Amino acid sequence: MIEGVYIHSTAVVDEPVEIGVGTKIWHFCHVMPKAKIGDHCVLGQNVFIGEGVKIGNGVKIENNVSIFTGVTLEDDVFCGPSAVFTNVKTPRSAFPRNDAKRRSKTRVKRGATIGANATIVCGAKIGRYAFVGAGAVVTEDVAGFALVVGNPARRVGWRCVCGEEIKFKKAVALCTACRREYRKRGGKVEPSTTPAGTAVCR
Repeated sequence: MIEGVYIHSTAVVDEPVEIGVGTKIWHFCHVMPKAKIGDHCVLGQNVFIGEGVKIGNGVKIENNVSIFTGVTLEDDVFCGPSAVFTNVKTPRSAFPRNDAKRRSKTRVKRGATIGANATIVCGAKIGRYAFVGAGAVVTEDVAGFALVVGNPARRVGWRCVCGEEIKFKKAVALCTACRREYRKRGGKVEPSTTPAGTAVCR
């Protein structure tokens, strides 16, 4: 038992691993060797974490999610039920591609949400606070704060740090839920100065 970590009796955690304080690993999970999991994470039932996967602090991974070698999840990422990450672009059963050179890396940046049953094809970068809709198939990079849906995933809007929709009037948008303000420049969205008393985007 790792001090400060809850691991259910049915979970399998292969040493060596690094697991942060306050993290909970629930029923039938499997964490492979050399994985790094941060503080205060939650791994729901039947989650698979591949060898060498890196997971930041405050990450929530719902039931039946598979995260394979080469994937990095930054702080505060949310993965909905049955989301899956691939790590080989040209898989063939008869031609194994287990060496590191054939695996493509995927990075999900801080605060992003991956919806239920979404598939993240390897090599994609998911920008900070992006929102991947349920069932989407991501085949290329997703901009920060973008909402993408469909197969292949396409941008259909923008989302605030708090997760609510933001709508732009020309180059400026204000979240009606938390009052954060955003500006759009060259197709990229960034938070601007926020009203007094409002948490600034990290």
